[in-house]
Amino acid sequence: TALSSHHLSSLQPLCSGCPVSIFFIVINEFCERFSYYGMRAVLVLYFTYFLRWDDNLATAIYHTFVALCYLTPILGAIIADSWLGKFKTIISLSIVYAIGQAVLSVGSINDLTDHNRDGSPDNVSVHIALSMVGLILIALGTGGIKPCVSAFGGDQFEEDQEEQRSTFFSFFYMSINAGSLLSTIVTPNLRATECGIHTKQRCYPLAFGVPAVLMAVALIVFILGSKMYKKDKPQGNIMLEVSKCIGFAIKNRFRHRSKQFPKREHWLDWASEKYDKRLIAQTKMVLKVLFLYIPLPMFWALFDQQGSRWTLQATAMDGDFVVLNFFSSYVRLQQIVNPILIVIMVPVVDSVIYPLIAKCKINFTPLKKMTVGMFLASMAFVAAALVQVQIDKTYPVFPAAGQTQIRLVNLGVVPATVQFQNQSQSMELAPKETTGYMTFKTSQLQSLSIDSGSHNKTEFLGNLLKGKRYTLAFKSLDKIYSNWLLDNITAKPEEGQNLIRFINNFLVPVNVSMDYKNYVVLPPLSVSNYSIYPGEKRSYIIKSTIDYISCTTLSKKFGFGSAYTISVDSCPAYSLNVTYYEDVAPSTVHMAWQIPQYFLLTCGEVVFSVTGLEFSYSQAPSNMKSVLQAGWLLTVAVGNIIVLIVAGASQLSKQWAEYVLFAALLLVVCIIFAVMASFYTYVDPNEIEAQFEEEKKEDKKCQDNHEKQAEAVSQM
Repeated sequence: TALSSHHLSSLQPLCSGCPVSIFFIVINEFCERFSYYGMRAVLVLYFTYFLRWDDNLATAIYHTFVALCYLTPILGAIIADSWLGKFKTIISLSIVYAIGQAVLSVGSINDLTDHNRDGSPDNVSVHIALSMVGLILIALGTGGIKPCVSAFGGDQFEEDQEEQRSTFFSFFYMSINAGSLLSTIVTPNLRATECGIHTKQRCYPLAFGVPAVLMAVALIVFILGSKMYKKDKPQGNIMLEVSKCIGFAIKNRFRHRSKQFPKREHWLDWASEKYDKRLIAQTKMVLKVLFLYIPLPMFWALFDQQGSRWTLQATAMDGDFVVLNFFSSYVRLQQIVNPILIVIMVPVVDSVIYPLIAKCKINFTPLKKMTVGMFLASMAFVAAALVQVQIDKTYPVFPAAGQTQIRLVNLGVVPATVQFQNQSQSMELAPKETTGYMTFKTSQLQSLSIDSGSHNKTEFLGNLLKGKRYTLAFKSLDKIYSNWLLDNITAKPEEGQNLIRFINNFLVPVNVSMDYKNYVVLPPLSVSNYSIYPGEKRSYIIKSTIDYISCTTLSKKFGFGSAYTISVDSCPAYSLNVTYYEDVAPSTVHMAWQIPQYFLLTCGEVVFSVTGLEFSYSQAPSNMKSVLQAGWLLTVAVGNIIVLIVAGASQLSKQWAEYVLFAALLLVVCIIFAVMASFYTYVDPNEIEAQFEEEKKEDKKCQDNHEKQAEAVSQM
């Protein structure tokens, strides 16, 4: 004979009054959250810098993926409650999840299609296909197990173990935050390393591979505890019951729409012919809360842009941050700020802010808290817009269609005068001086003349191309030597990297290298190709060999997102003299300026998200909490879909304008929500359910009396 679930649970090994099985569940959750958030931390960078999608497409696919992750929990809940049960659902979908992570990792291997070994995939569509298949499987896995794991952990306790259950949930949510925080530190740094068989690239296979391994570990750990778990059989899904009840009420109301049928107090009362009053009353309570959910997706539309727009914003900033030097890669600040602030702000808000508000005798209801949370998120995007305006000021201006940019560099030791034909004003250039880039209409360029020392030279400009940048480097010795350099930079360097090239200011060939890499031999006045150096404020050793004499010097600190042309000028006493010409200015807006927007958004999250879940649970019947959980997750999914719609429809060319648009939309929604909340009446579901229990007892009592009377009559 099979043992009952209660008997099985009583035989479970205990540790500090808790079933040992829950430790397997907590470890499983830590590994799963590490896997998910670690992968997500580098996902938009993978889209942008590996798959070479533009910012808008990368943002769109990122939010589509996140939306899918929050739509699939409904599917997972239905499978668990109606078919497989929680344990088998977690096992099955975890396997799907781990396969998805592995497929994504394989899809990010550059050498998979790099047959010509030039450092870029020959067939990007293969990588895109594998990545999309992997992400779909991940979305099915993570979303499908999301509603099951915490509930399965709660199932391990008896009804009289409320304190132990509460301790479990504290550990459970701590494991979520720990996994999230650790992964957002580790995986971006794994990505920052270089790996590859033929050419070294950002190591996305490792950044995605480690989360895949952690997901496999999560699955193994969960299976190891199998014999200790209390496994309840599927009881049927209440979401399906609620959906059927609503559907029947609508259908029945439509059938009886003519005036001859009397109106009922509530449209759900039309389901009373088929469903009992208790289910109808519970559904009414749930729908009241779900109605309040309608404006909530707008909050998540802003909140989840931390992983897309704000991540890309950070790549255009100065990342010289003390704490980041420890983590070795500068884009990490914005990925660890939110988890750290959450850990700090939750106890501060609960223990300090709310009690202070209560002492001021302000009735700070849950719905008022959520309204404040939405307002704070709106202000966070205003802060992001202000930061973006400052970033935009640092971007270089490139030639538009029909324009050409020219920069003049006097490499000589005597002053020079330059005059463009059809321009009355001439330009004076001191030794080693540059003009910076000047913009001309290409069609109007004819020639320019250079006077330096006792020499003169005319340069014809008719061959310069539209939409290009050029540098004219010249020097006067026995005559004027000059060379036109095509500056083939069309945008600010990616990910805060620096582009460095050298120009030979000798009249003999020189050998140049930086940090003993990228050796190049340069003929007189010629320039090397740009080499990529990581974004960081450090010096490099520049070495040059001229006529068998080696000279060295330490470079300047380049910063983040810059491009320089370095002129190799002279070598007195084995010390190399160089001059720096700025092709693209480094990023000057410090990443610390993102902290205010993260602080505002995190405060908004604390008073919105935590309060929202608490409010939902307090206003829902005990057997309908899964319905509201699904509804809450659905608002996150819809929020990410809103990002796709707004970003696609707005067609705004400036990123700061898009931030302002989102801030304005949330502010409007915040006002609407405040009005809706003012009409809401708080209820006590337990009280209402108790009334139904009393009515049920009364009905049973009456039925028993009738049966006794009928029995008495039959005996007469």
